[in-house]
Amino acid sequence: MDLEVKKVYWITMAVAGGYVVLFVFARREDTPPDFSIILVPFYKMSLFLLKRIWPKFPGFFASSQVEKDLFQLHPSEAKECLKTEYYGRKMSLCLAVILFGVFLCCAVKFSAQSEGVLGQDGIVKRGDFRDDIKDIRIVADCGKQKMEFRLQVEPVQLTESEAKALFDEFLEVLPNYIKGENESLQAISKDLKLENEYDSYPIWVEWDSGEKGLLSDSGHVFSIAAPKQVWLKAHLTYGKYNQDAEFLITLLPPVVSEEERLYQELEQILLNAHDNSLDEKDWKLPAEWKGERIYWQQVIEDNSLLFWVMTLGTVVLIYFFFDKDLHDQIERRKKSLHRDYPEIVHKLVLFVGAGMTIRGAFQKIASDFDTKQKGTGKQSPACAEMLYTCGELCAGVSEGAAYEHFGKRTGLQEYIRLSTLLAQNLKRGNSTLLERLREEADKAAEEQLQQSRKLGEEAETKLLAPMVLMLAIVMALIMIPAFSNL
Repeated sequence: MDLEVKKVYWITMAVAGGYVVLFVFARREDTPPDFSIILVPFYKMSLFLLKRIWPKFPGFFASSQVEKDLFQLHPSEAKECLKTEYYGRKMSLCLAVILFGVFLCCAVKFSAQSEGVLGQDGIVKRGDFRDDIKDIRIVADCGKQKMEFRLQVEPVQLTESEAKALFDEFLEVLPNYIKGENESLQAISKDLKLENEYDSYPIWVEWDSGEKGLLSDSGHVFSIAAPKQVWLKAHLTYGKYNQDAEFLITLLPPVVSEEERLYQELEQILLNAHDNSLDEKDWKLPAEWKGERIYWQQVIEDNSLLFWVMTLGTVVLIYFFFDKDLHDQIERRKKSLHRDYPEIVHKLVLFVGAGMTIRGAFQKIASDFDTKQKGTGKQSPACAEMLYTCGELCAGVSEGAAYEHFGKRTGLQEYIRLSTLLAQNLKRGNSTLLERLREEADKAAEEQLQQSRKLGEEAETKLLAPMVLMLAIVMALIMIPAFSNL
């Protein structure tokens, strides 16, 4: 086993072992009843870690904004329980992502290493005849310099009795395909495009150069001193038919550097070794070249490091976006409270004007909201706050204090104004309460109207770009036929 693979293996085993040990210690921790069964083990581990890390590093799990948002969303629950459950949920998701990422990185690492076919002493392991052709990258360390090659390792070939057919039409267009970037087959200075398949033709092509020292079977043109004519043979196969064809090619001297020449020479040696070992199980790469020892090393595409980085990045994003999602819930809560405020004030005016006490009117509105909420199935923050206030009143909290708590929990100016108005009426007495409630109702209706206008203007702005695009499409549909008829 490769040293890097061993490291990844032991890291994965260490992480998995750590999770198992942590779960054993945390197995007695309690979990919420509505928690996902997949994340239950991670939640228990999170609570176990929180209870031991929190006292030592309290600042790491302290955010005034997070605590404020939590208490606004769940005013009736204990603060410490809320914080513990919130950070437990967040940490459990992070622990799950880390474990999944570690196993994914390990799998990618093993998958990348399994593609290696180059063994020790420069021996390339060929696959069974059922296997596909493998593309590999190898590096030749010749002492003074290193060169990288891309090779195709073909499986052990078996003889076939059936051949495949050629089409005359394909032979007519084939010269245009194989000439590549050259002007014609009579002036070849760049590599030919010798492939096994061309475009949509279902024909398999095998190439054979008559002068392998000048032109390789892959189409590579080697350096020559003078123009030279070479016969290039093509064996065309399709189904059970086959046909041979020959092309007379004129090679011209290319301009190559010394480094390119050395590369071409070593590549030709590799190709010759490949062709000579097609009937053998192993392909022995050259061990020496120009008096220098060659050390071969396969270049394997290994993306496991990328997955390590992605795993850590995902954990960081989850940790911070968890808080953002909580804050977004607060913003949605505020919008819902804004929408329900005019209805609450109008009902207060209606019930107080009908002779009900403030407490009776408040409880009646809360009951109506609760019935409506159960009928529609939609949660209403205003209903939850009013029911919580009714619970405080039943528990013995003074009426004035309950109304003040109601305004503070919402955190919105209009609700604070309303709670102050109700509390002052109880403390000092206010004969103009009904009149002031009517003024507040008119003000709430006006603010709601302004908010609706603002939302309408924002919608118009968002629709501007699609409308312009539709106008451009309509103009194009009109103008293009008109100009085409001129």
